[in-house]
Amino acid sequence: MIDDFIDRKHGKQKIEYLLPQLEPVLKDTYGVIVYQEQVMQIAQLLAGYTLGEADILRRAMGKKKAEEMAKQRQRFMDGAKANNINEKKAGEIFDLMAKFAEYGFNKSHSAAYAYIAYQTAYLKAHFPVEFMAALLMEDMQNSDKVIKNRTSFSVVREGIRFGLAAIKNVGEKAAEEIIRERDDAGNFSSIFDFCQRVDLHKVNKRVIESLIKAGAFDSTGVSRAKMAAAMEDAIETGQRVMRDKQQGQLSKGNLMGFIVLEDLTGSVDVTMFPDAFQLASPYIESQEPLIIEGRVEVDDERARAKG
Repeated sequence: MIDDFIDRKHGKQKIEYLLPQLEPVLKDTYGVIVYQEQVMQIAQLLAGYTLGEADILRRAMGKKKAEEMAKQRQRFMDGAKANNINEKKAGEIFDLMAKFAEYGFNKSHSAAYAYIAYQTAYLKAHFPVEFMAALLMEDMQNSDKVIKNRTSFSVVREGIRFGLAAIKNVGEKAAEEIIRERDDAGNFSSIFDFCQRVDLHKVNKRVIESLIKAGAFDSTGVSRAKMAAAMEDAIETGQRVMRDKQQGQLSKGNLMGFIVLEDLTGSVDVTMFPDAFQLASPYIESQEPLIIEGRVEVDDERARAKG
């Protein structure tokens, strides 16, 4: 039906009417039933429906109830016969009206939808990135990437930047806290830096876990698996730093270290506390083989050491 309308509008297909009586009703739409009002007019014109009966027919078609449609078909055929309409043609027209009910609207709604469809098609064609960003933002509460993101979807040179608040389990408050800290003190260099700077009351373990899975820390160069393994240590460090800040005991040189030890048998994530990191940092940077003493924690997935 839609293809017929388009082809007829552009002169690619001949405009035809099943009966000459239908031309006044369907002329404006190239012989195709487009509006609900046309169904009502056809029923009145060919089968002698009253305006009230025609509205009942319209509703029956919309609800697609087999029993009611059977009654309406009989009523339409009887009325068409009384008006000397060919029985076969009358049946074809009723079936055509029933098919129309699968997609049709009343004329006022159709005009409004068409106008909106034209606007959105124009925006999608000429401003595709902005259009899709707005579409994602509209539906962000139903969504299941770097820390540079704002809370909502935004347009950047590379495309659409995913909004932090749209990541599952994050939400507006946590996203606003992350962005506030980043705007105030610069980008986050690692998950440890992140946990030491944000308010962990607002950005909790569940939020951090979701950020890791979403790729929000990928710019740090550390794999998601390693960050997930180090998350507990990072949160623990962040909580201690927060306590130290509250007590006024944190010094500028009090930095943590997060390294990965590897040999031919596997790897171990190592968290180095400030004093140990300060003493060991020259050796770590030298790329020489190391022996580290510390406490080892082993779970089902990985081994972690604290030095």
